[in-house]
Amino acid sequence: MEQGCYTALITPFNKAGELDKKGFGQLIDFQIQNGITGILATGTTGESPTFKWKEHDHVIALTAKQTKGRCLCIAGTGSNNTQEAIVGAGHAAQEGVDAILMVDPYYNGPSSLEIRKEYYEVVAKEYPDIDIIPYIIPGRTGAQMLPQDLAILSENCANITSVKEATGNLDNMKLTRKYCKDTFNILSGDDALVYDMMINPDIQACGSFSVMANIAPKFMTRMVTLLNQGKKDEALKIQTALKPLLDLVVVTTEEETKFGPVSCRARNPLPLKTMMQLLGMPSGPCRKPLGRMTKKGFIIVLETMKQVQANNPEIFNPVADFFGVNIDERLNNSEYQKTLWYNY
Repeated sequence: MEQGCYTALITPFNKAGELDKKGFGQLIDFQIQNGITGILATGTTGESPTFKWKEHDHVIALTAKQTKGRCLCIAGTGSNNTQEAIVGAGHAAQEGVDAILMVDPYYNGPSSLEIRKEYYEVVAKEYPDIDIIPYIIPGRTGAQMLPQDLAILSENCANITSVKEATGNLDNMKLTRKYCKDTFNILSGDDALVYDMMINPDIQACGSFSVMANIAPKFMTRMVTLLNQGKKDEALKIQTALKPLLDLVVVTTEEETKFGPVSCRARNPLPLKTMMQLLGMPSGPCRKPLGRMTKKGFIIVLETMKQVQANNPEIFNPVADFFGVNIDERLNNSEYQKTLWYNY
């Protein structure tokens, strides 16, 4: 794995809920044209939990073919079933991807030891010639391989030299750096923490798997590059411009019901795909059970995008140029907003 910025690419769907193949190809070209280090297909942002395995393999095949020789390709092949993960990794390897991303097994709750011995080690030893990247995100999985086991894993398996760190826990990240070798790559899985993780001497992250790079690949890549060059002040200017967007990966609102208030959390990729639909990029809706944002949530997204466009219009310029859209018109014409939200 190389240091840099990797886009956790969405999967665009048509009105029937099937893959928008043309739109998918456009999104990949947009990423490459804007200098992204690599593309992650079939991750959480790509809605892989809703895929049939045939769809899963098809999306990986399309991505591997289109990125070949142009940027790196990473395939999400994790599962809560080790045998499924082996089969998924095999298909991805056959397509010639550069690396495989495997999320900790979700729902069935294995211990850190079991995750290491009965999952990562099994797949890593089955496919020793391909890089495997553990993806640590306990907020999604309900389980976590701990830094101690990650360090043992990296010693036992030569093809595990990186981690996607999305615990949101800086102390956990510091332990990973402490126990793993200096050459071990820590990549941020949380857009809002990329800058902090990369400048922290006790973490020394070297890159990012980014959600908002779907919309701003040029600037996310530039920020990561500057940080890897030690140019913190220049990177901070980009971080400041991007921060309103980076905070939209999850949007939480308080909604009123006849039984009292409830907290409503719109999780990735719902806010992102809402933004992409608003901008006129290939996206389509999320697959159920994800639906639409609440009106309150949508207003937060819309007002933030208007703020970014007013203060830093360069952020959205690549979208306007590549997809031939007028950003101001898209953000201010209510016709583009009608189907993007519903009341609680």
